[in-house]
Amino acid sequence: MAFGSRKGGPRSPISTRRPSGYAFVHSRAGVLVVLLGLVGCSRVGTEPSFASGPRAPLEPRPDDPIAAALVQPVRPFEEVRGLWVVRSTMTSAREVREMVESADAAGFNTILVQIRGRADAFYDSRLEPRAESVTDGLGFDPLGDAIREAHARGIAVHAWVNTHLVWSSGALPRSPQHLVNAPPEWLAVPEALGRALYTADADAAGYEQRLLQYARDNSGTVEGLYSSPSHPEVKEHVYNVWMDLTDRYDLDGIHFDYVRFPSGDFDYSSGALHRFRAWVSPRLPAARRRALDVAAIEDPYGFVDALPGEWDEFRRMHITDLVRRIYRGVKARRPRMVVSAAVFANQDDAFRNRYQDWPSWLEEGILDVAVPMAYTVDNDRFQRFIRAGREAAGPRARLWAGIGAYLDTENGTLEKIDLARSEGAGGIILFSYDWAVTDGSHTGGLTILERIGRAKFGLRDPF
Repeated sequence: MAFGSRKGGPRSPISTRRPSGYAFVHSRAGVLVVLLGLVGCSRVGTEPSFASGPRAPLEPRPDDPIAAALVQPVRPFEEVRGLWVVRSTMTSAREVREMVESADAAGFNTILVQIRGRADAFYDSRLEPRAESVTDGLGFDPLGDAIREAHARGIAVHAWVNTHLVWSSGALPRSPQHLVNAPPEWLAVPEALGRALYTADADAAGYEQRLLQYARDNSGTVEGLYSSPSHPEVKEHVYNVWMDLTDRYDLDGIHFDYVRFPSGDFDYSSGALHRFRAWVSPRLPAARRRALDVAAIEDPYGFVDALPGEWDEFRRMHITDLVRRIYRGVKARRPRMVVSAAVFANQDDAFRNRYQDWPSWLEEGILDVAVPMAYTVDNDRFQRFIRAGREAAGPRARLWAGIGAYLDTENGTLEKIDLARSEGAGGIILFSYDWAVTDGSHTGGLTILERIGRAKFGLRDPF
């Protein structure tokens, strides 16, 4: 099954690009924009024409040296006060406008908007289908609207991109252009199904359904379908999605999420097993390699079971390689754009079970900011996560504290903001906007969002 080619294409996204090099100060009285350059640099892309199959990689432009990847990004805020905005808010122009107005009224200066939720687009993508939940017509560009509304108020916009989670556990996507409807070998396979699917025809009916049923049966730990992190075409496709966003939108940053394995139980797809065998075999003594070659005839897990340390290294390597390549591609195009990632706050769990070695990404300089998802109601545990993150991150600007406000009390959230500040975090990101403005969160005429602003951001009534 081929990855479907596009017929026609969406309009180009709006261009609201500022002149190169800027700073701005957000105040309750208004927005001061200081322009440090006189000439804007609009890079609105044109719709490409391409056949079925993945696009050729969008490599760095020759006029942008790769050395630019090491340039520190602009930090316009003394403290980042951010909100994760779930894709359910990105479905209409009215919701986008109200979201930005609410964030501004509550004193937030950064929004991370989920524009790739399940390998679908809440923006005018050249590479992936428009999200089925977007209710406004084709003239509506959720990301473009968010950028225009937010920048008018001095609010930074980061594109929140789910990397390897590509579908939920419901019915399969309708669009033939969706990644899930690409060749099935693009999908990651859990250990429990790997042997059965090893010799199965990936194009046969029922292959994806078995993966989908597994996700449904294990919904407590598996959120849906995942792409295979080691598959070369998957890696190429994800890279191109990032470069398309970087080239065509006036973003302040791009934010990785799900840049990890769902657990150590993935990826036992036949392709991943073959790639591991090819990668590890040259590293083995000849006698050891021959013995494993014989074992693999009877059991496709012969190599991975015999070499668990190397198997973990292989999976971890592919996650890190993707982060490295995307980071360098972004910085070659937009050296001042911030590249961040939502990461597991428990560093040992992240490393051992998710193959997400984010402290090393910071150390190597292939990630600007880590956002540990320190989702807990326990203040002591939260503080330990943020303290360990700060030790890994170094400068305060390289760590923003992710706070799971949705599972906490209002007072608990306020206390965690104080704790994040006391540990020297460069910012706080609340999960999520959508929860904080629900009807059930109102008391005294104010939403939780507004009350947090009044309590912690020095705002005054009325809003």
